[in-house]
Amino acid sequence: MKEYVFGIEKGHGEKVISWIDEQANSTGLKLKVKLDGSLLSTPSFGDFELFLLSDDSLPVRKLILRAGKRLNVKIIEGGYKEDARIIRRRKSDYAKVLKGDKIIGHLELETPRFGAKKWTVKLEERR
Repeated sequence: MKEYVFGIEKGHGEKVISWIDEQANSTGLKLKVKLDGSLLSTPSFGDFELFLLSDDSLPVRKLILRAGKRLNVKIIEGGYKEDARIIRRRKSDYAKVLKGDKIIGHLELETPRFGAKKWTVKLEERR
């Protein structure tokens, strides 16, 4: 599974995951989605349940955005990397916070390179 950060507004995880599975099966996408079991807490946007994907292609990302719009929940879409190739002790990831099809903010997330892979919010920006 990929190490990208994808999240669903807390309390809506099972509903969104089942909708994504149903849509992936009907369109023929071979996709495995499962909840990670960890929470990502942000002061401005609330709590998010993280989930893992078996595929990170453009159709999968569009399906996730459609799920957020259809079920009217906030979604975190991660996987945006910085351009500089600097070796650091911590790994960073950048994510968009979406409500429907509108971007309501950006997050900078980090996790240790080794050991427990729990993501934390380093910076956040509200739009």
